[in-house]
Amino acid sequence: MRNFIVTIDGKSYSVGVEEVGESASPVVAAVPAEQPKVPAPAAVIPDGGEKLLSPFPGLIKNLLTENGAKVKKNQPLVVLEAMKMDNDITAPCDGTVTYAVAKGANVETGTVLAVIN
Repeated sequence: MRNFIVTIDGKSYSVGVEEVGESASPVVAAVPAEQPKVPAPAAVIPDGGEKLLSPFPGLIKNLLTENGAKVKKNQPLVVLEAMKMDNDITAPCDGTVTYAVAKGANVETGTVLAVIN
């Protein structure tokens, strides 16, 4: 059997082609190939403070204040898009916001979005 990786519409597939007799048709099996996961760049997160965590996976659509801005409890800080819906993620307390993510980043559940000191 010979193995190949084929890319179709940006998605890679591992394809095994088995050689058989001249009169038979080749058998081909296609399964998605493992894509290497690229870790997100580490953000500088200040020690202490209240961490604002992502409640679910999604796309950071917008940051609603500047880094270092004074914020109030329940003030919307991040617009997180999940399942084609925009969700406002709010400050857990009063303080100064330091973002740990950037607009356009994909985040998982529990990712630190910001720290409020």
